[in-house]
Formats: sequence, structure tokens, C-alpha cells
Amino acid sequence: MSKQDGLFTEGADNFAPRADSIPLSDVDASNGQQSVGTLVSNATAQMSSLFRSELELAKTELAAEAKKGAIGGGLFSVAGVIALYSSFFFFFFLAALISVWLPWWAGFLIVFLIMLATAAVLALFGWRKVKKMGAPKRTINSVGELKNLVPGKAQDKLEGANRGLYS
Repeated sequence: MSKQDGLFTEGADNFAPRADSIPLSDVDASNGQQSVGTLVSNATAQMSSLFRSELELAKTELAAEAKKGAIGGGLFSVAGVIALYSSFFFFFFLAALISVWLPWWAGFLIVFLIMLATAAVLALFGWRKVKKMGAPKRTINSVGELKNLVPGKAQDKLEGANRGLYS
């Protein structure tokens, strides 16, 4: 062999690649004579492994998304605080604008009363919403049904006369 045929080997030993045999079937494959129990066991193990790997993938993706969400939430919080602090300057501007036509104290008093009335209206709406809240009825019913399944009584419920195929 030389550099002319592209193998770049030099020396007395000639290199000739050869394959003694090519496997025509998968060495790890079975001969098809496995029992049903073995096949079910293998399928269960593979499904369990697949489920665990999918769960890990979901955890990884959700962790990254949760981090993005936390950063976004923090930025929204900072923006809200800045907007809250800047609202002081807007109300100060509004009072100064009113003081062009009225005395300066009247402008600040009018702005104060407008802000107080707005806060009162929002508090009233909030109070009405809270007053309309109800108890979590489905959860209360579900907990009530759990009383029937305390140890000792659960077997009696399961062996009752009304027990059908799907109950």
C-alpha cells in the first residue's frame, strides 16, 4: 500500500480489511419461544423505564421553564414597584396642574379626595367579591365520603349487597 491508493500505510505489512462473517440476525434477540409471562414482564419493564425517562425529561423542561417564569415574575414585580412609585409624581403633577386655576392647597386637596374615593370604591368591590366566596363544596363532600373508608369499615363497604362490577 502506498499513498497513491489513499490508505497512507507504509511498510512491509499489507493491510487488507476483511470480515469473516456478517451476522444476519440480532445477537441479543430471542428465538421467539419466550413465555407470555416473560414477554409481559419485559414489556412492563420497558414501559416503566420509558415512563421514568419521560418523567425526567418533563422535570428537566419544567425546571427550566419555572426558572424563566420566576425571572419574569421578578421583573414584573420590579416594574410594578417602579410604576407604583412613579404614580406619586403623576398625582403631584395633577395637583400642580389644578393649582394653575385654584390655590395650590385646593389642587392637592382635590387630588387627595379623588384618590381616597377611588380607594373606597375599589375596597367596596373587593369586599363584595370576598363576601360572595363560598365553601369548597366538592372537597367537603369528598372528605365526607372518605369517612366511609376508614379501616374496619372499608371491607364492609366493599362487600356490600349493592356491589356490582363497576362499583
